[in-house]
Amino acid sequence: MYYCARKSLFNIFFENRSSLIFQYEKGDITKREFLENNYHFVKSMNLNPFLKVDSFEKGMYNYQYYNVLAKYYKMLSKESKGNKKQLKNYVTYLNKANNYYNLKDKTTLEILNLVKFKGVESYFIQCESKSLSDKLYEIVLLDYKEAIFHSKAPWLLEIIKREGIFSNQKRKSIIDEYINEKY
Repeated sequence: MYYCARKSLFNIFFENRSSLIFQYEKGDITKREFLENNYHFVKSMNLNPFLKVDSFEKGMYNYQYYNVLAKYYKMLSKESKGNKKQLKNYVTYLNKANNYYNLKDKTTLEILNLVKFKGVESYFIQCESKSLSDKLYEIVLLDYKEAIFHSKAPWLLEIIKREGIFSNQKRKSIIDEYINEKY
């Protein structure tokens, strides 16, 4: 794949991400198209996540890398669910999705450690989905553009509470429309 040598991979990655967010917010693409475009872009870059997250940019890349793959495989698992012929695919996709979600949550903690839990707020978000209600929480890095993370991991929630950055007040997500749109 050819990329302009003057642009860093971070710039290319984040420009594409911002472009897709903009297209989604304008209504030019659906959530499903957003997820598919993200997945195909990440795969086309032919990169792996960083082994060591020692900068915010590496953390954001890893978070997005894992998040894109988790959501993509979750979407495929939903499509396979209930079809007896697709049961093996359902289990495979769901296991992949759960693995990537776990890696995403670990990356979130790495990012929080990098910023020393400063300039961060977190809270449960209002969800239309009953299965996500009182489980899905948002973590916002106030000093960084588009640094909004989501998790359901109880272990991460305990750390966030211990660090004193979790509010018990349920709020509307900063990206509410995206969170509550089905795909």
